[in-house]
Amino acid sequence: MYEAELVPNISFRLIIIDKSSFICIRLTQQYESICVYVLINSIIFFNHLFVVKHNTIMRIYISLFFLLISNLISAQNYTISGYVRDAENGEELIGATVYVKQIKNGTISNSYGYYSLTLKKGDYDIVFSFLGYENIVKHLSLNKSVKQNISLKLTSKLANEVTIQADKIDRNLSSIELGTVKMPVKSIKALPAIFGEVDILKSIQLLPGVQSAGEGSAGFYVRGGGPDQNLILLDGANVYNSSHLFGFFSVFNADAIKDVKLVKGGMPANYGGRLSSVLDISMKEGNMKKFKAQGGIGLISSRLTLEGPIKVDTSSFIISGRRTYIDFISQPFLSDTSMFAGSGYYFYDLNAKVNYRLSDKDRLFLSSYFGRDVFSFNNNEDDMHMNIPWGNATTSLRWNHLFSDKLFVNSTLLYSDYKFDIDIIQSGFELKLFSGITDYSYTVDFNYFPNINHKISFGGQFIRHSFVPSSVSLSTEEEDTNIGEMLKQYANDVAIYINDEFDVTEKLKLNIGLRPTYFQQVGPFNRYIKDDEGSITDTIVYAKGENVVRFVHLEPRISARYRLNSKSSLKAGFTQNYQYIHMASISSVSMPTDLWVPSSDVVKPQFGTQYSFGYFRNFKDNTYEASAELYYKTLENQIEYMPGSTPGDNVGDNADNNFTFGSGQSYGLELFFKKNFGTTTGWIGYTLSKTTRIFEDINNGKEFPVKYDRRHDVSLIINHSFNDKWTASIVFVYATGNTYTPILGRYFMENGTIVTEYGDYNSYRMKAYHRMDFSLTYTLKKTKMLESSFNFSVYNLYNRHNPYFIYFDFEGDITEGVFSTFAKQVTIFPILPSIAWNFKF
Repeated sequence: MYEAELVPNISFRLIIIDKSSFICIRLTQQYESICVYVLINSIIFFNHLFVVKHNTIMRIYISLFFLLISNLISAQNYTISGYVRDAENGEELIGATVYVKQIKNGTISNSYGYYSLTLKKGDYDIVFSFLGYENIVKHLSLNKSVKQNISLKLTSKLANEVTIQADKIDRNLSSIELGTVKMPVKSIKALPAIFGEVDILKSIQLLPGVQSAGEGSAGFYVRGGGPDQNLILLDGANVYNSSHLFGFFSVFNADAIKDVKLVKGGMPANYGGRLSSVLDISMKEGNMKKFKAQGGIGLISSRLTLEGPIKVDTSSFIISGRRTYIDFISQPFLSDTSMFAGSGYYFYDLNAKVNYRLSDKDRLFLSSYFGRDVFSFNNNEDDMHMNIPWGNATTSLRWNHLFSDKLFVNSTLLYSDYKFDIDIIQSGFELKLFSGITDYSYTVDFNYFPNINHKISFGGQFIRHSFVPSSVSLSTEEEDTNIGEMLKQYANDVAIYINDEFDVTEKLKLNIGLRPTYFQQVGPFNRYIKDDEGSITDTIVYAKGENVVRFVHLEPRISARYRLNSKSSLKAGFTQNYQYIHMASISSVSMPTDLWVPSSDVVKPQFGTQYSFGYFRNFKDNTYEASAELYYKTLENQIEYMPGSTPGDNVGDNADNNFTFGSGQSYGLELFFKKNFGTTTGWIGYTLSKTTRIFEDINNGKEFPVKYDRRHDVSLIINHSFNDKWTASIVFVYATGNTYTPILGRYFMENGTIVTEYGDYNSYRMKAYHRMDFSLTYTLKKTKMLESSFNFSVYNLYNRHNPYFIYFDFEGDITEGVFSTFAKQVTIFPILPSIAWNFKF
């Protein structure tokens, strides 16, 4: 044990216990005891995994120790802290600005609305603001630490927003966030939607650097990464399949969503497990003040949300449901005598959340999501019946606690599950196929605020993965047969992290992060060994809990912001990420049949490195903002199915025996210009990019463009408020066409076989994709009980026949020497008008 007094009346005590180091900082007078043993013990854990000299580890201990106490020993500092909330419903506001006029600096509230500012003794004017809310200015004579909870009111008039927000801190200039976008749900709801259904994932596709997977699809690609390289979180839980209706709708009901944040560059160390992006979505907590209901009725779906207090200002709930009725609409067109009678499709989802404020320092949250797509197909003529359900389920149990006004912790237990089933019955035979992934996890996140210029975040995560790449069974009226046993795979996924964000000078801010990761595949597991001809020659059997393979890596994250002047800044970032779970797909878009598999002795972890640089500029009191960002990304250990392989080849075999591996790169320029305030708002985004891959077994080992490589991508969004009743929105998008592999010709051989000659892999492009959408909203007169509006929208306003996919057809008789091959384009969405009635009461 070591004890010392660094300055009068301020002492600390260091206790080191063998194999379980424990640091306790004890500060007298106005300071509270803070024990930070979690981070130190975690470093010791990774010391056993890394072969590092003892003196190096001790230097890490000492550096971390003095980093944590360096800002605690300055006298005459006091802290103002609390929560920023919505005055109407009592919900916490994420990312609210807390700005100190006298020092021209400030902070933002965290993911739970909590903020903390440590300042020298003195008089201060502190401005609390949030987009779309009226500012509150508090004058404080700070001579002791104080708690200050703030409730902000929504602006009463749109015209006032310019004035109200002019005092707002320049978030896009002052923050160190690079390639990070927050989209207010209110803005998302103003955009035109297909069939009147608001879609969060389609909204983020309108941002530079984010590309859609195809016509109408909710899938997305970020800066050249694949669909499995996006970490999609709902209240912290992984969502493995984010779409309904084979990609046409996302699983996120906008009525239940509070906050949407996309990170596409400069990923901080608290996020990991994916290479390209993070889409972090938070659900509403529920109205703390009074009971509310809202919903909407559209052409193919309806939704209803109920929320209210369980105990006013203490506990609340929200429950939100949505269902399509395509199956009901289609039934009148399918008579009982029709060969397709009984066929149909629908999806539904349910969001629920409750929370309870135990005290000023403790709060509990319990949230859950459950969604299913159900597709059924009957062919009575052939006596065939097919049922295909798939979907996600998530649960999050969170505990927030304040150790002190400077130390905030969030602990979360998480459950995530994705399942896909096929059940086919025909002529007495039944075929069943199943695949899925299930996670049980625990995360802990600490936020420590030493002073106004310094913030430290640290924590850890453990995930237990259970994979079922494929399971197939066949039964008849007489017997059941397993076509290969269910091949489950298990893995442990561990990470710790630390982020240190601090101001070096008034102009220069740094964020330095480190994320050590550990991944282990464990038994029970059977590894099938195959020869060059693809036949299984041997089997290695691993017992329950036995190590199959393990990986240990470090992921550094560095970002910087340099403030050029009051109106502009430069930002740069460097990130390295490892991805230990992978999605294998035979399609270029995310489909229910996609398989999730872990890193193994065959599949190495994907590894990505990204360099990014940006220039940011604001105009006219932050009414307009502009940015230009450059990025370069390299990708290693990418996976694809071997040419000619299908998911059916996994039956009775390890799925990864059918993969091939390669590398890739992506680079580009993103331009963005946005108008934030006024009766007319919107943005225009442009991306110039190139994305390629190299696989030894594809395209003869030559570099090729990926399917979603698009040289040019443009989005234009305009929202306009004519008055209190009428608002309109226009969206225009343009993108270079997707790539595809052409057929050059077909030849008749002497032995009677037909040979097809293909061009280079993805060497041709479809026609350019472009369309315009339009939306008009009419708000009815508000009554004491009801607020409602009608939304009229048109998807693909000028009826552009955009290509969905290309297939090849043939004409003539090859035996007569008259035979030709030609490509045909399939278009699925013509002009689509829709209407929806939305209501609140």
